Amino acid sequence: MTFNRVGILHYASPPIIGGVENTIYHHALQLSEAGFTVDVISGRGERFNPSVNFHLIPQVGSRFSDLVTINRSLSTGELTSQFYAFRGILIEKLKPIFTELDVCIVHNALSLHKNLPLTAALHQLNNEIKTPLVAWCHDFAWLDELYIPELHDGYPWNLLRTAWQDVLYVTVSQHRRRRLSSLTTLPMDKIRVVNPGIDVMDFQKLEPLTRDIVGRLNLFKTKPIMLLPARITRRKNIEFAIRVTTEVVRQLPEAALIVTGPPGPHSSKNISYLESLNSLVEEFGISANVHFLYQLGEDNQPLYLPDVVVADFYRLADLLLFPSQREGFGIPILEAGLLRLPIFAADIPPFRESAGDLAHLFDLESDPLAVAQGIVSALEEDEGYQFKHHVLEKYTWVSIVNEVVIPLLKEVTHD
Repeated sequence: MTFNRVGILHYASPPIIGGVENTIYHHALQLSEAGFTVDVISGRGERFNPSVNFHLIPQVGSRFSDLVTINRSLSTGELTSQFYAFRGILIEKLKPIFTELDVCIVHNALSLHKNLPLTAALHQLNNEIKTPLVAWCHDFAWLDELYIPELHDGYPWNLLRTAWQDVLYVTVSQHRRRRLSSLTTLPMDKIRVVNPGIDVMDFQKLEPLTRDIVGRLNLFKTKPIMLLPARITRRKNIEFAIRVTTEVVRQLPEAALIVTGPPGPHSSKNISYLESLNSLVEEFGISANVHFLYQLGEDNQPLYLPDVVVADFYRLADLLLFPSQREGFGIPILEAGLLRLPIFAADIPPFRESAGDLAHLFDLESDPLAVAQGIVSALEEDEGYQFKHHVLEKYTWVSIVNEVVIPLLKEVTHD
């Protein structure tokens, strides 16, 4: 069976704000970008992206008017005819959608009691039409002291603490996995853990141009990002930064040097200087590790970065590498300090004045290898740097969906 159409069901969906709704948003977008047809089914929300189908079924929600009365009876242990009628309505509305799906992710409805007629409807559909279900469990009613007084032994409450047949259970953390196992007696190896993630570009509020460059250069896979925010002029000593980068790459092959500025405007010799730097990069075999952003314009046109984009690269960078031979003062040192970037810079008077012992200053006659070793050693001891790249490797929505969610769905559907 090949799976192409994925359903995602929850009481609410974007633009409603919440942790589960955020997960739905990013799962839906990433699955859609990966080429799958995605159907979001919810009781509250609206279509949040043109590429994602949306089915608004108010009865799926946790606040539907008739549900209030049903929940009041259920909380006292009373199972009324209104419950069964509501369950029937949900089955009638969901069945045509489910028959078109290859798999459906159901958030919380198999473990939380906010809409027990929905839970019961899903249980019946699971027995009837065999659309594979993935129970994405964030919360557990039977393990919450606040909710337990509203629960009772028997149907339908026990559906929330019973492992359903042919359903794959997913939790959002190892802690929740252990709790679900203890609740349902489902073996731990039968429960998958899929963490939620973050959208790095949105979180850092990156400009559209920055996002484009990040994607083109695959910078979220780059570590470390060494930033040299300067115009391309000889006094910036960029060739020394290239030599340092060569040595860093020997130890950290995914490292990159980012030079943000264009050739200086006051001398035609700066164009030839850029050409010599490109030749040096090619000679050292690090063309994939050194990026002059000036050269990334469309149709071979120069690219001039506005200040807001340069500021983005400070936020993306892991360190400042600034080997200038001469500066009047050196504003990039202050900018890097403001964003807590480790600073590796030439030991010249303006930098000693502004940063002093708070920066890693090196003699202009230093061996590039020694500077590179200083960078590598500092990063090895920098817990912030280590954790940042741990997050980028494991906890971005792109990596979670492509490396974990899609393989999991393929397994469920036996693709």
